[in-house]
Amino acid sequence: MSVLSDIGTAVISPFGWASDAISALNETSSAALAGIAVLVTFIVIGCAFVPRDAMSTRMRSHLRRRDKLRNERLQKKPRSARTPRVPVGMLRHILDPLKLLSGEEAKRSTEILARAGWRSRDALPIFMALRAALPLAFGAGAIFALTANSEMALTYRLLATTFAAIIGAYMPILGLNRLIVRRQNQIRMQLPDALDLLVICAEAGLGLDAGLGRVVRELGGAAPQLADELGLTAVELGFFPDRRQALQNLAKRTDLPAIRGVVNTLIQTERYGTPLANSLRVLAAEFRDERMLKAEEKAARLPAILTVPMIVFILPTLFVVLMGPAIIQVMEHFHH
Repeated sequence: MSVLSDIGTAVISPFGWASDAISALNETSSAALAGIAVLVTFIVIGCAFVPRDAMSTRMRSHLRRRDKLRNERLQKKPRSARTPRVPVGMLRHILDPLKLLSGEEAKRSTEILARAGWRSRDALPIFMALRAALPLAFGAGAIFALTANSEMALTYRLLATTFAAIIGAYMPILGLNRLIVRRQNQIRMQLPDALDLLVICAEAGLGLDAGLGRVVRELGGAAPQLADELGLTAVELGFFPDRRQALQNLAKRTDLPAIRGVVNTLIQTERYGTPLANSLRVLAAEFRDERMLKAEEKAARLPAILTVPMIVFILPTLFVVLMGPAIIQVMEHFHH
């Protein structure tokens, strides 16, 4: 009878079921979270210890560009052309009917991606797919999140969904512009050292093509962004019939006033035969002075920038330390 009563009590009472289910769910979720944490830890440690050879990646990109230019000159298709990967191929099949991979917008997007350092064939489909998919994803997420809040009016729901879709539409563009600005700053900082090396190469008797190749080999690890652009320019100088086009492509890809000044100097040197070393030495000294002035400007802005953190974080604690004991003594005096 006691066994039957215990079974009946367990069946009738719903709290026994709930407590057992909650405890089992907690154990399962704890084990799953621990497994995920261990997996993420192993992945992070593995990525930290795996060496990354960025130079070989850039060299393969330059070789592909060289093969493309050679095939265009010979007017035949590349023999070792690889088919795109399946996901990118699917994106192309989806985006081609929508005319997103052709036209002025696609051309402008390709130029912007090149400024960010993304020149592969897969960059444009992925970027256009993100621009098309993120507004829908953000809008659907907003609808899903606002559905639970049934008290919100329909007008506010529509406004919130529209705002989320607009954020999703502009997020790829804003992220890409941020990458472009960061890459341009890195190229601007690396340019004086590259010009100094190019001056040494010119004084040693090397031509522009050989000098750029030597600079790329020397600066490959210290200045990867500038070495990438100069290496591509060296490849184009060897294949374009008009050498000015290769130099103008460098200015167009980087979109920097300093690079445009270097390009104009190189074009004048190619046209009039003026000494290359003297012009580049003057430009290197000017860019180095500009870099020093920018550093001094940042240092001069530092006190003004630190004023707000000092007011918000340091002064309240200072007031507490200085006035706290006095306030405590006053309170004790009034208490007695």
